[in-house]
Amino acid sequence: MKHRFLIILSLLAILSGCGEYNKVLKSYDYNLKYDYAKKAFENKKYTQAYTILADLVPIFKGTEKGEECLYLLGLSYYENHDYLNSGSYFRQYYTQYPRGRYAELARFYAGYGYYLDSPEPQLDQSETLRAIEELQAFIDYFPKSDKVAIAQNAIFELQDKLVLKELENAQLYFNLGGYLGNNYESAVITAKNAIKDYPYTKYKEKLEFLILKSRFKEAQMSVDEKKEERFRTVVDEYYAFINDFPNSENRKEADNMFKVADKFLNGK
Repeated sequence: MKHRFLIILSLLAILSGCGEYNKVLKSYDYNLKYDYAKKAFENKKYTQAYTILADLVPIFKGTEKGEECLYLLGLSYYENHDYLNSGSYFRQYYTQYPRGRYAELARFYAGYGYYLDSPEPQLDQSETLRAIEELQAFIDYFPKSDKVAIAQNAIFELQDKLVLKELENAQLYFNLGGYLGNNYESAVITAKNAIKDYPYTKYKEKLEFLILKSRFKEAQMSVDEKKEERFRTVVDEYYAFINDFPNSENRKEADNMFKVADKFLNGK
């Protein structure tokens, strides 16, 4: 009986809250709506908050309340994990208020929201690129912010995601081998471009080893008149690889490729 009573009280409280929200939503008392939206945000009722705030932004535009409403609008969407909309409002905020009270946070959350929304490597990476752009802009505008380290680490992670996508593309070319052309060359070009664009990526060792393997397979499959030149390239790539990663777990396989190339070139 007591349990049923508590349930009824809870339902009445919910209905009462909804009734108050609907009343405020229809009200023309904008200060009342402003206070209610802030309270809703504090109570983590983010849908209620951003619904009301969206109405208040044009009403209070150009005022201190308007500035705060626009920032809270973006933050409400952010806390509700709707990073696309939050990013849009944060960008609107720092465009309208480049030196505003919340400009630093708006720039940070715009970029970090896109970072959180960044898709898996095999998917389109437009959002990843946008996240990098926003986070780098945040660092450029606020280099002394206490959130710079967070933004920088997020950028490195996003860049590695882009590199992983290129590594997967290079591996695909390698797997295709000599099918309908020299795919080993395409694997090398893709991997080298990834290293050039992101020289400090954590995938550098895998990229360099894939380059070495691609050059080795290419040399093995070459016509006789091209074998010598291509095995010399294998040797060059081998030394580049072991110089960068002398203790690589792939060192034994790399050494074996070098031995084959050296035997061909020197007849030993």
